[in-house]
Amino acid sequence: MSSPITSTSSLPIREQTSIFQQVGLLKAVEDSYGGVKVDVEEPMDSDVYVPLLRASMSQWRQQGVKGVWIKLPIKLANLVEPTVKEGFRYHHAESDYLMLVYWIPETPDTLPANASHTVGIGAFVMNDNREVLVVQEKNGAFRDKDVWKFPTGVANQGEDIWTAAIREVKEETDVS
Repeated sequence: MSSPITSTSSLPIREQTSIFQQVGLLKAVEDSYGGVKVDVEEPMDSDVYVPLLRASMSQWRQQGVKGVWIKLPIKLANLVEPTVKEGFRYHHAESDYLMLVYWIPETPDTLPANASHTVGIGAFVMNDNREVLVVQEKNGAFRDKDVWKFPTGVANQGEDIWTAAIREVKEETDVS
């Protein structure tokens, strides 16, 4: 189980006017690989966020943190540009958030790449008479062509490949 690596403690940051200002840290949870994950959830202005991010990065460097993952919900899109300006890069996006990453050490970046593929399936179905099930496409590149093929499709996220094959056959042929 992950444990908090930082709290809302304060670090002094010297302003140009030689007055010390107390700046907190972003709340982070340690991951299993020497990095931290930050889920920014509360709305804030970039003038508040950037000093928090800078102080946090300084603290994480001192702690030997390797990778930083910042998850920004779509409602906080105003923080994307300042995060990128601090050296973060896009990792991946979903419909409701953007994940940005930063590799701290001066060693090769070993943060994993985002998943970039889907799993396609093709079903070979044979009955007791050794007849093979083939279909013609109703949509796509082979629509209205005289092409016969096995039922095919794409597995849904998290779907077992066998379940995907059965579902695709059912969808394309109504055979179960």
